[in-house]
Amino acid sequence: MNNLRNNRAILKDTGLTLLSEGKTIRIKAHGYSMYPSIKPGSMILIEPLTIKGLPRPGEIIAIRREQGLIVHRLSKIINSNGIISYIGRGDSNAIADNPVNIDLIAGRIVRSEATGENPVPADIRINTRPNYLINRIRVIVLLLFKKIHS
Repeated sequence: MNNLRNNRAILKDTGLTLLSEGKTIRIKAHGYSMYPSIKPGSMILIEPLTIKGLPRPGEIIAIRREQGLIVHRLSKIINSNGIISYIGRGDSNAIADNPVNIDLIAGRIVRSEATGENPVPADIRINTRPNYLINRIRVIVLLLFKKIHS
């Protein structure tokens, strides 16, 4: 288990280093927080913000977290007394993420690729009005269906 944890830490650090050096990285998506836009198994490409500038609401961004990157849609930008905060939210999440500063945004998702696991590329278009409730219900139904049929 320690080797797996060490390998994940090395991959996380390598990916973040590449992004900080201005390089685009390719990762496999996990989880259902961005369902149905990004399904588990989708391959996504993350480019550093330096290429196209600051993110805009509706774009999908990669946020640095202790355990690695989390990919959520930028739902809101707040300017409070000159301090700018960015709020992400998964398309099927019940609540928004905590606000972060720009230093914690590692990049934006610019492309997706089909995989054998997920033959339909992710939908990474800008969307300023995801239907959170419907998406959440879809995920719940999908997970219940998987549980019943496993």
